[in-house]
Amino acid sequence: MTQYVSTTPGLCPLPDWAKDQLQDLKGNQREDLIDGTEDEAVSETYSQVRDDLIAQQQDADLDRVVEGQGRWDDFLAHPLAVHENVETHGIVRYYDNNNFYREPVVTGDLTFDGDVASELEQASEHVDAGLQGVLPGPYSLADLATDEHYGDEDEFLAAVAEFLAGELDAFPDVETVFLLEPSLVENPFANERGETVSEALNTVTAATDTDVVVFPYWGALEEHVYAHVLDAEFAALGYDLVSDHDNNIYNIQEYGSPDDVALGVVDGQNTLVEDPDTVRERLAWFEEQTPLEEYGTVYATANVELSYLPVSRYKEKLAVLEEATKQEVVA
Repeated sequence: MTQYVSTTPGLCPLPDWAKDQLQDLKGNQREDLIDGTEDEAVSETYSQVRDDLIAQQQDADLDRVVEGQGRWDDFLAHPLAVHENVETHGIVRYYDNNNFYREPVVTGDLTFDGDVASELEQASEHVDAGLQGVLPGPYSLADLATDEHYGDEDEFLAAVAEFLAGELDAFPDVETVFLLEPSLVENPFANERGETVSEALNTVTAATDTDVVVFPYWGALEEHVYAHVLDAEFAALGYDLVSDHDNNIYNIQEYGSPDDVALGVVDGQNTLVEDPDTVRERLAWFEEQTPLEEYGTVYATANVELSYLPVSRYKEKLAVLEEATKQEVVA
């Protein structure tokens, strides 16, 4: 029998109180921000943000709770943006939307950092069960960065993967890990690089015994990308059913899928709040269209990061995911 798990890809919207407070604090410490450091007041504010984001998910009774990524001002580039051997340069558009991040320029070896693991350690103090880790996938993190050290794109990708594997190995006990890979959709690799990308994914997923979900979004993978991603070893693959349900279904019909899947069934960029019945219909429709008679685990989630939403709509969508997965889905 299929198990339905309510969760999110993380990067939750900052509480309204925190936006003004952080803006005031950061405006008074520009040099610290350039150096990637935080003073005590900023760290304390982010700690309060983490508590708020966790409480919101717990209030919604989600099956998996993320740390919230409130500190990730640079979105998925964050793990590099805070690294000692990475310089942050000018503001760059974050994919094809109205969000921006500081360009991380790698100038030295990507040694172990532990920043994300530290955030999860603090989150674990408030989450008794169901903690979920979130990381950028190796292909997306390499795509968002500029290499001025390794000198070869495949060597750089391998170094990014090793870096992420080290970060993941330092995680506290978590139930699942989402590897967010929008660049697989937005900037697909050439076919001849497929084996290299698969190896990079394997490097990261081999660092943990927990279930890893590879989660591309903002569309469907091109066929050659999809086939190479399936060559990697991970527990579940994600499908953005909001942005492009037809081509995601086509890939599964042509090439198959893992027994466990993560389905983007609520829109993380649209303030229109879905009805729980609509979400259950989307889950059922997916299963009707795909060849597997039954899936092991279906992670029902937002189709993209959640920071694009107002806090009120974000909370409502969490409640929808929870309610939709607690009632029977009839395919």
